[in-house]
Formats: sequence, structure tokens, C-alpha cells
Amino acid sequence: MKLFIRAHDLGVKGEENIVNRLDELGLEGVQLVAYKCLDDVPYTPGAITAERAEKFRGAMERAGKTVPLIGAYFNPVHPDEQKITKGVAVFKDYLALAKNFGGSIVGSETGSYNGDKWTYHPQNRTEQALERVIRTFAGLCEYAEECGVNVGMEGAFGHVCWNPATLQRAVKTIGAPNIRIIFDLYNYLDGSNIDRMYDILEEGLQTFGDRICVFHIKDCTINEDGSLKQCGVGKGIFDYDRILTEIKKVCPDANLVFEGTVGEDIAPAVKHLRDRM
Repeated sequence: MKLFIRAHDLGVKGEENIVNRLDELGLEGVQLVAYKCLDDVPYTPGAITAERAEKFRGAMERAGKTVPLIGAYFNPVHPDEQKITKGVAVFKDYLALAKNFGGSIVGSETGSYNGDKWTYHPQNRTEQALERVIRTFAGLCEYAEECGVNVGMEGAFGHVCWNPATLQRAVKTIGAPNIRIIFDLYNYLDGSNIDRMYDILEEGLQTFGDRICVFHIKDCTINEDGSLKQCGVGKGIFDYDRILTEIKKVCPDANLVFEGTVGEDIAPAVKHLRDRM
């Protein structure tokens, strides 16, 4: 198993600063969201060049670091169609340049009709919503095949693919061999199902198996009203002795990516997982 972090959670920008921080923390690489950690890369179609991507890859390779996932997250059911069009265009840019960055998978979540809030909307759980997601990701998979790379899909409780079963329906319907799964246990949880968290983990592992390219690593506490609040890994209710044991059974070489653990919480979170790997 290998430990990674989202580059923009490191609190630094630029490839040299990123690799130095990775060395300090003893991490193997990053989930890259280029427009959040490279100041000269805006979130605009056509903004990235092969030369810029190769500069990043070179710095990572010299440091012995890797990129298990490139994030180009966009909302495929956003009520503003222009935002969908822009999101698809940027996603395709990163598919075309994934290898230049040193990666092979570009990922996104499946979106919400609540637009920029990315929260639950009743329309998310309709057949129409699922059909839109399937149509958009099918097109991305076709383009990814031309580029010789893969598309990562990530489910979340408040989104269209709100549980592993719905995400699996989308994957099966698309039927593309180059789909990979980003599995985030926390994403599938809310106050109504927190008592089933380990059942959901088992369902995800058995449903997707070695198609899982990345496990997002998070932790949380439970508020007085029953809602969940994310916190640094090791400071909440997630039992990582149990979680890592279950992951190892199915994905012994899993890529574990800290997401949302920042600042002074990072180093103890790394130790918390290293002690259990």
C-alpha cells in the first residue's frame, strides 16, 4: 500500500515546493488538481500545454514521486449547461495530457442538480439524472481510449451515483474497459447510514474490486444533531485498523490518498496510517 495526498492540501504551490513537502512527510506522491496547486495553470480549456505538464512530471520523477490520479472534477448535471461544457473541455485537456503529467487516470464525481453546492437534490436520484451522467462519462471514456488513458468515477451520497450500486449501474451501462473507481467511504455516509459504514465499505470492495484505483482517506466526528463533520485522520470515528485490513484483502497494493486533511493534521495522520499498514 502507498500513501498520497491531494497536492493542494499540502499548503504549498509549485512542483518543487510540492516534492519537498512530500519528502518531509514521507509520502509517495499526489493526487494532482493542477489548477489548484500550480499558479500558472487556470481552470480554462486550453490553458495547459504538454511542456508545462512535462515540467511537473520531471520534478516528480526526479524526486521518485508518482501521480495515481489527476482530478478534473466538474458537475455533469449542473443546471448551467455552460459550466458542464467547460468542465468537459477541461477534463478532456487533462485526458490528452495525463501521460505528460505522469499519470494515466483523470477523475470526477457524478454531480448534483444543486449546482455549485454539490449537495443532495431530489432530482439526483432520478433515471433522467443517471442517464445524463452515463451519457457524459461514456463520451469521456471514448476520448480517453483515443488518448490511451482511463477515466475515474467517484460516487457520493448527495450526488447522482449516491451508493455503490448506482455507480455500478452507470459503469455497467457505459461498458468501457477504461473506467476506474475512486472509492471514498466518507462520501457515501450521512447521519442516516453511519451505523452501516463498514457494510458500505464491504459492498464497495466486493462490487468494484481491483477496478478501484484510489481510496480517499478521511475521518469524521458526529455532531449533536447527527450530522457528520470531517476532521483530521486519526481524530475521528473511523477504525483504520479495520478499514485497512479489509482493503488489503481485495487491493493489497492500494493507493491511499488523504483528502481534506491539512496543516498540522497531516503528519499525525500519516503516522496513524503507517502504524496500521
